[in-house]
Amino acid sequence: MSLTLLATTHRVAPGLLTWKAWETLRSADRVVAPAGHPLLPYLRDAGVRPEEVAEPDPAALVAAARTAAVVWVAAPEGDEGLMREIGQIIVDDPLDVEVLHGSYDLPGARLLDLVAVMDTLRRECPWDAKQTHASLVPYLLEEAYEVADTVEDGDLGALREELGDVLMQVAFHSVVAAERTDDTRFTIDDVAGAIVDKLVRRHPHVFGDVTVSGADEVNANWDQIKAAERAAKNGGEASVLDGVPMGQPALTLAAQLQRRADRAGAPPELFDPSAEEENALGARLFHLVRESRAQGRDPEAELRAVCRVFRDRVRAWERTRPAT
Repeated sequence: MSLTLLATTHRVAPGLLTWKAWETLRSADRVVAPAGHPLLPYLRDAGVRPEEVAEPDPAALVAAARTAAVVWVAAPEGDEGLMREIGQIIVDDPLDVEVLHGSYDLPGARLLDLVAVMDTLRRECPWDAKQTHASLVPYLLEEAYEVADTVEDGDLGALREELGDVLMQVAFHSVVAAERTDDTRFTIDDVAGAIVDKLVRRHPHVFGDVTVSGADEVNANWDQIKAAERAAKNGGEASVLDGVPMGQPALTLAAQLQRRADRAGAPPELFDPSAEEENALGARLFHLVRESRAQGRDPEAELRAVCRVFRDRVRAWERTRPAT
């Protein structure tokens, strides 16, 4: 006869099995499962009568499967050890053994693991337990800069790890926020839901009936939608500069302020670096940012590129200078 090892993922709700899995379970002569398996209530509701065992016995399963069609419902975390033992038993006396996947991870399913791990760390790790939004901010900035470095270095193999570090910071802030009991409380689902709503709202040409001719019109629509959002949030007294983080690096801050002002149609004299209220050196830097943007360049990236060249020159000089 046969032995089927039914594998499922704990990242999918119990009971959500493939048609083939249900068909195999219903047609089996015997279904055996670990005691307390989360699938058990759903199997019984479907008319399947599983046998519960405290520990799997590979020899007993193989013996039963030689005379009947047996299904072993594997533990949610997998039963690699059991499968290896079964393989050793049947090496000299073959048996028809099949591994049937009854459910599969959906895209993004591993994010559930991240949420679970962060919940555990928050409860059980002394360092994680004492962190606050304020104490975590430096780490979020540091991880974001490491992503930028990885991209600029062209080390795309390392990008996955660096993005994971940023994602962990998002999950960390969310688990901290979930502990509050006032109206500032939110969860990781609230974070995800808010950005989904925003993306759908700001892409009516994708999720609605708006037609666009190209990327420029997409940008124009985006600015109009954001302006309407700011007006609704601030009671109609919104500024095009609302939401610009003034704590960001000065070059990127200047570029963002200029970009927002340009899109609002600000007159050229507002960009005049010789205005009396500005210091001369700062005005020159502000003008260079404007010049960079006019050439379609990112001033922050341009300066970082020069800094990297300078770094390499200094390191080369250090390798050649006489020892002291």
